[in-house]
Amino acid sequence: MMIEYVSDTEYADCPLSLVWQGRRYEIAEIFARWHGPGEKGFRVKTENGFAFELTYQEFSDDWHVQPI
Repeated sequence: MMIEYVSDTEYADCPLSLVWQGRRYEIAEIFARWHGPGEKGFRVKTENGFAFELTYQEFSDDWHVQPI
């Protein structure tokens, strides 16, 4: 799985695209975000209307993707 992102003031704070099951999806909208102990989370909508929850685990430097 791959997540492309840009970093502004913090590392991995704006996801741009993701790869899910071998297919690349461009992110059109981030409609929710949160930051907890050791993680960052995003709920995103892709250009073709799919929604995903992305969670970045800071300690392991690992992304998790879940369709919603």
